[in-house]
Amino acid sequence: MLTASKLEKIMELEANLRAEYQQQLDAKTVEIDRLSARESELQAAVDKQLETITELTGKATDSQKAEQRARELHNRSERLVAEIAELKQRIKTLQKDLAAVREENKTLTQFDPVRMKKNLDTSKKKLAEKTRATDLLQKTLSETKKENAELLRKVAELEAKVAELAPEDGETVEAKAESAAA
Repeated sequence: MLTASKLEKIMELEANLRAEYQQQLDAKTVEIDRLSARESELQAAVDKQLETITELTGKATDSQKAEQRARELHNRSERLVAEIAELKQRIKTLQKDLAAVREENKTLTQFDPVRMKKNLDTSKKKLAEKTRATDLLQKTLSETKKENAELLRKVAELEAKVAELAPEDGETVEAKAESAAA
């Protein structure tokens, strides 16, 4: 029984201690819970900041890459601008050379014997055509003049006949007029 009484005393002692220190235990438990919650909040903030830092590091790396690429593109564009200026100058020189060659070619082709012979042949053909046309017109003119002369002669003959017949007609017209009046 001894053990049971000691056990009862221990339990009583525990209850006394618990009663005495319960408020402190409750306060410490609340404090522990509050600190645990605070620790969770701080851990969440740290995690968020770590995520932001990681993201910003990635963005910084991206922006550094973009800046590097921009520098490279700027340098490349400057080289291209210089190359274009050089090409423009070369084009101007080539255009001047081309103009000189064209002028020389024009001068040389001006006296091209093949072309001149071809032009001569063409001119001869045109001249022959014009000559035939002129001859045809000349024949037509001659025929027209002959016809005109013949017609004039016939008109003269007819006028002579009319003149001969006119006095006779004049007498018959007067005789008819007198008989009609009587």
